[in-house]
Amino acid sequence: MGRHQKAESVGLLSFLVCALVGGLGMYSYLQFASPFWLLSLRQFMISAAFVAACGVISFIVGYLHRMRTFATKRSWIGSIRRFIEILALSIVYAATLFLVSFMLFGLVHRAIGASLFDEYVSSLVAMFCGVAGYVTFVQAELMDAKTLASLLPFFIVSGVVTASSTTTDPYWFNNNFSQLGDRTTFAASMFNFTLITGGVCIIIISYFALSELIATYRVSTNGKTKLRKIKVGYRIPAFRTRIAILAVLLFLAGIAFIGIGTFRYTPHPILHNVFARGLPCLMAVLLVGLPWFAPQLSKITYVMSDVALLVTAIAGVSWITGHNTLTNVEALACMLFLGWFIVFSRQIAAIEEDRIQRELLKSQTGITNDFELEEAVRSGEQLVFETSLQGPVLNGSKLMDPVLDATEQLLKNPARS
Repeated sequence: MGRHQKAESVGLLSFLVCALVGGLGMYSYLQFASPFWLLSLRQFMISAAFVAACGVISFIVGYLHRMRTFATKRSWIGSIRRFIEILALSIVYAATLFLVSFMLFGLVHRAIGASLFDEYVSSLVAMFCGVAGYVTFVQAELMDAKTLASLLPFFIVSGVVTASSTTTDPYWFNNNFSQLGDRTTFAASMFNFTLITGGVCIIIISYFALSELIATYRVSTNGKTKLRKIKVGYRIPAFRTRIAILAVLLFLAGIAFIGIGTFRYTPHPILHNVFARGLPCLMAVLLVGLPWFAPQLSKITYVMSDVALLVTAIAGVSWITGHNTLTNVEALACMLFLGWFIVFSRQIAAIEEDRIQRELLKSQTGITNDFELEEAVRSGEQLVFETSLQGPVLNGSKLMDPVLDATEQLLKNPARS
C-alpha cells in the first residue's frame, strides 16, 4: 500500500479504537457520576471532552508517525520546534472538536428529547469519538495548510452558536456582540472561551503560513539554503521587513481576539474597548497593505481583501446613520475577517504545493533556471492531463501507464513548451 492508502487504513483502525474507548468511557461515567454532573450541559461537556481527547491523541499518534516516516537528523532546536508545533496543533484540534461536538450534542438533545438522548448518549459519544479519531489521524498523516485553515470557521461558528443558543439574555443582540460574553453564565463563558482559543488558533495558523512564505522564498545553492538574491531567481525588496510587519499584524489580530474574550466589558471597559476597537484598525492596515506585505499572492486575493474592507465600511456607515445595529456590523466584520484569513491561508497552501511540485521536478531533471523549470512543470501537467483520461493502454505486448509514460517524456525533454 502507498502512503495515502496506509493513512486511510490506519485511520479506520483509529476509528474502531476511539469508538470503543469513547463508548466505554462514557458508559462508565454515567454509572459512577453524581447527579450534579449528569445535568444536560455538564453531560455535554464531558461527552465533548471524550471526543476532543480521543481526537487529539489520535492526531498526536498520526503526527509522530509522520515525523518518523520522514525522519532526518535535526538539532535540539529543531526538536523543540517540532514539539511546539505538535502542542499548537493539538490545541487547535482539541478546541475545534470540543466546540463542534458540544454543539452537535445540544442539537441532538433538542431533536430527540432528554429521555431518549440519555438512553443513546454512550452510543453517540462512541460514534463521534470514532469519527474524530479517523479524521484527525488521516489529517495528521496528510497535514497541509488548507486543512488547518479550514478548521477555523467550524470552531468559531460552533462556539458562537452554542453560546447564543444557551444564553439567558434574550436581548443580547440589541446592544453589541460583546454583550453575549458580558456575564458569568455558561453561555458567556463559552463565548469568551471561543474568542480566546480562536485568537490562539489565528496565531498558530499564521505561524505555519508565514513559515511557508519564507520557505518558498529560500533557495538552495551549493548545498546551502539562503534567501534569494538578484542572481538567483526572483527577488522581493525588503523581504524580511515585509514578513516581519505581516507577522506582527497577524499576531496582534490574534491577541485582539484573546483580549476581547479575556476582559469582559462590565468589569474592564477600557481594556475591552482597546482590543475590540483596535481589531478593526489592524484589519484595515492588514487588508490595505496586503499587496506590499505578501506580493506572492494572486491579484484576485487583493481584490477580495478590498471588497471585504469596503463592505465592512458600508455596514459601519449604515450603523452610524441609524440603519443598522452594532451587533450586525461586528458579526459581519468578524465573518469577513475569518473568510479572508481562510483565503489567505489557502493561497499560501497552494504556493506550498506548487513549490513541492517544482522541487520534485528539479531533483528529477536537474533544471535550475526558474523559467525553464516553470515551463517543465506546465509541460508535465499537460502531458499527464492529455494521457490520464485514456487509462493504461496496450502498446504491443507491453502495458503502458500513461502517467508514467508522461513522466518519462518529461524527463527526456523537460523544457518542452
